[in-house]
Amino acid sequence: MQILIQARGFDLSPGLREHIERRLRFALDRTHYHVRRVSVGLSDLNGPRGGEDKCCRVQVAMAGAADVVVQDIESDLYVAIDRAVDRAGRTLARRVAQQRDHRHASPRDTRGAQAATAAVAADATLTVAMP
Repeated sequence: MQILIQARGFDLSPGLREHIERRLRFALDRTHYHVRRVSVGLSDLNGPRGGEDKCCRVQVAMAGAADVVVQDIESDLYVAIDRAVDRAGRTLARRVAQQRDHRHASPRDTRGAQAATAAVAADATLTVAMP
């Protein structure tokens, strides 16, 4: 998994970079086989004026699917990072589960379900027919 981190408007400290990488590896651990690249963009929207203006944008590029893009704005940059990475991890897990469920639904599965439904209907008919 390739991780790209960019900071706009301030310097990216080694501690901040380590925090981002650790959070990403934890949040994307279950789905890391599906991730090609993760881009994290950090920015201070208002500059030195303060306020809720620290932005973290996480973009996860998946193999064979649309990118997952999550953005969060908070007054504390670490909180913005944590929230955005957590949301990206949950969204990615949902997408992978949907892909897995979609792949497992094949015509054979449909025929098996139809046969099971017919067998249940036949049992119900026999049960009703008996006094």
